[in-house]
Amino acid sequence: MRPWAGASLAKKPPDVTKSRRLKTEQLLKVDDHDFTMRPAFGGPAIPVGVDVQVESLDSISEVDMDFTMTLYLRHYWKDERLSFTSTTNKSMTFDGRLVKKIWVPDVFFVHSKRSFIHDTTTENIMLRVFPDGHVLYSLRVTVTAACNMDFSRFPLDSQSCSLELESYAYTDEDLMLYWKSGDESLSIDDKISLSQFLIQKFHTTSRLAFYSSTGWYNRLYINFTLRRHIFFFLLQTYFPATLMVMLSWVSFWIDRRAVPARVSLGITTVLTMSTIITGVNASMPRVSYIKAVDIYLWVSFVFVFLSVLEYAAVNYLTTVQERRERKLRDRSLPCTCGMSHTRTMMLDGTYSEADTNSLAGYTEAPMVPDEVVPEKQEHMVVHLSVSSESTNTKKKGIRALRIMQNTHAIDKYSRMIFPGAYIIFNLIYWSVYC
Repeated sequence: MRPWAGASLAKKPPDVTKSRRLKTEQLLKVDDHDFTMRPAFGGPAIPVGVDVQVESLDSISEVDMDFTMTLYLRHYWKDERLSFTSTTNKSMTFDGRLVKKIWVPDVFFVHSKRSFIHDTTTENIMLRVFPDGHVLYSLRVTVTAACNMDFSRFPLDSQSCSLELESYAYTDEDLMLYWKSGDESLSIDDKISLSQFLIQKFHTTSRLAFYSSTGWYNRLYINFTLRRHIFFFLLQTYFPATLMVMLSWVSFWIDRRAVPARVSLGITTVLTMSTIITGVNASMPRVSYIKAVDIYLWVSFVFVFLSVLEYAAVNYLTTVQERRERKLRDRSLPCTCGMSHTRTMMLDGTYSEADTNSLAGYTEAPMVPDEVVPEKQEHMVVHLSVSSESTNTKKKGIRALRIMQNTHAIDKYSRMIFPGAYIIFNLIYWSVYC
């Protein structure tokens, strides 16, 4: 090795970075104290002020009953062990590397499911130390916390959630956690918005929390109230359900003899209502109580189902009526041959042509004016000869042969009762939940 090389290495200037680091450690006296203990250990509780800036409210999950929030969490306290001399009275700012060497409050989020400190491009932690020992410790956190939601009025509901902060190890005798500036300690970004909710109110509270095994702790609350937007559910749930109920009423205007049309219409509306109910419940937690949307959908389902039962009743009564009239006709017609006196019998227009032709040979009565028989298209008037051996026999025959039952009346009443009842239900429903 050449002699001039050793001389050049001996004259190499000192490493500025290393000397600067040594100067900073000496200035803060990090190595001269035990920072595993809190400031003023053994004395009164150390006050730790907190303020929060909410950056975003990322999501609200009804299924998991939780919310996700991103915020800036800042702590303020005084640690005289970190005081230093400064002629300019300026603070010193550090990143997260110094945090591991000093004491910081052990604040955690109560009822949190997941949380993390952002680390792009480095850990989002800032530590600022003032000459008199005051410390500002700030970090950017995203936390997912539980929220006990009440869905009894869903989707016409409002939800109140809270994010709770508390010291994990230090009781109120060692650490006093408080909001640094009262209600002004919480600031919200004006651009925060949610697709399904309207953010109504943010406010702060604080109280003591007791644990039977460890004692009392200061707990801070970030409370906020959310009101759900109803327009989405009107389009996706309420309007389709109402239209299905109204569609089921169409069967009341369809001819009772059109069995395929009325049955297929009823089954279609019932299946559609079942699909709507299933779709709504798929996006909701399995709660053990009835929600407001359940009441509306199930009442609508009952109306649709009753319209199917209404046609079943009409079809059954029509069949029973036709059988009864056929039996009465078969009993009466053979006994009327060669009789002298005539009486009038009203036959329902549902008889077939063969049934009408079987009455050939009997005299047809003159047409009755429209004012006397308003529904002449539904009936046919035929004269039959009836024996007049006794007055009682004639009266019995007249009562037996006069058949005036009309199953169309059920459809006629349903056209008024079903819409009227559904309108009344809607008035009561929306007045109660709105």
